[in-house]
Amino acid sequence: MNIALIAHDEKKQEIIHFATAYKHILEKHELFATGTTGKKISEASGLDVFRFQSGPVGGDQQIGAKIAQDEMDMVIFFRDPLTAQPHEPDVSALLRICDVHRIPLATNLASAEIFIRGLERGDFEWREIIKEKLAKKD
Repeated sequence: MNIALIAHDEKKQEIIHFATAYKHILEKHELFATGTTGKKISEASGLDVFRFQSGPVGGDQQIGAKIAQDEMDMVIFFRDPLTAQPHEPDVSALLRICDVHRIPLATNLASAEIFIRGLERGDFEWREIIKEKLAKKD
């Protein structure tokens, strides 16, 4: 699966700990991240992470484009709900496009842990099955 990892500044340490703790699961998937988050995760965990631009300069929109092109399967976005974000319209657009395209979206540690355990069990394989069926129709 293609998984996007994003974190606001105040949540970067939390997503680094998350990625390190669940490295054994995440390393089985293709990982994508916004710039600084991806760099920090990769440095701390050794995971291979494709990095887009930083969120405020277009990274959130780049991930949104991947979702719209059906090239992203899950988004783990540790949001900071207590700090105003200068790129809030981009964040809102990303959340909206996840809903439009039925992309599983975790916005905090609790939901991310549920998703990661689901990945470990194979609960998200339905996304791959649907993609295969749609590809056969084309």
